[in-house]
Amino acid sequence: MDGVSTAQERLPLGVVTVTYSPGPHLAALLDSLPADTVTVLADNGSVDGAPEAAAAARPNVRLLPTGGNIGYGAAANRGIAELARMRDAGRIRGDRVLLVNPDVVFAPGALAALDECARRNPRAAAVGPLIREPDGGVYPSARAVPELRSGTGHALLSGIWPGNPWSARYRAEADHSRERDAGWLSGSCLLLDWAAFDAVGGFDERYFMYFEDVDLGDRLGRAGWRNVYCPAAEIRHAQGHSATRHRERTVRAHHDSAYRFLADRLPGWWRAPLRAALRAGLALRASAVLARARRRNDG
Repeated sequence: MDGVSTAQERLPLGVVTVTYSPGPHLAALLDSLPADTVTVLADNGSVDGAPEAAAAARPNVRLLPTGGNIGYGAAANRGIAELARMRDAGRIRGDRVLLVNPDVVFAPGALAALDECARRNPRAAAVGPLIREPDGGVYPSARAVPELRSGTGHALLSGIWPGNPWSARYRAEADHSRERDAGWLSGSCLLLDWAAFDAVGGFDERYFMYFEDVDLGDRLGRAGWRNVYCPAAEIRHAQGHSATRHRERTVRAHHDSAYRFLADRLPGWWRAPLRAALRAGLALRASAVLARARRRNDG
């Protein structure tokens, strides 16, 4: 087995990034990846030419048009399925696959640190790095899975009372210094155990965007796998470059996905009133968030 593992690690690592007019961010990501990677661009209908230019200029990059904006999780699944064909042909590693946003830049040695963390933790289905925002601050990327009380409290109050106890618990912001388990890890950068990802069916494609990473982390945990946060690996993430151009759509999508996640975990006809109240509360919150954004823009 050790010989098989060593042979696997000598093959290129497969990488998937979902693109939607990523602009210059994509080239910066690809420049930061080690040379021994093969990257599939699962493109959701870019119009800026950046994915086509990257695929034409770089022999280790493959463009995979999805046929339109099918959502993040669905596009990620298609990209990983494309890599699976390369894996089955013996062209890339078959143990792990990297999913990363196109607006991420890896610090030197970050990917090697993620890989080492995965090897130290054989039950880790997902390993995620420390994420720095453009201003240098640390993004709380290793969080607890939201429960009904904490999830609802966070969803309803985080925009008007950021320091509320439910949001603080949800973000689990206290300690970014040590390697530890988390309920879920940010989907902006995940080194995934391929067998575990396949075993749980990949991303749930009902989520158009947002919460697909929360759902995946929760399902992996329920299946007996671990989500491991690895601060020895560091990336920089220019978050929301696409979302800011489509604010109303993304705000609605975020709240729809929050409802789907929580409602899925409240099954049964007897919980229908609770699901209805949750849907109404999240719809009101989405309207309030958009109203505040419009006021700021008008001002």
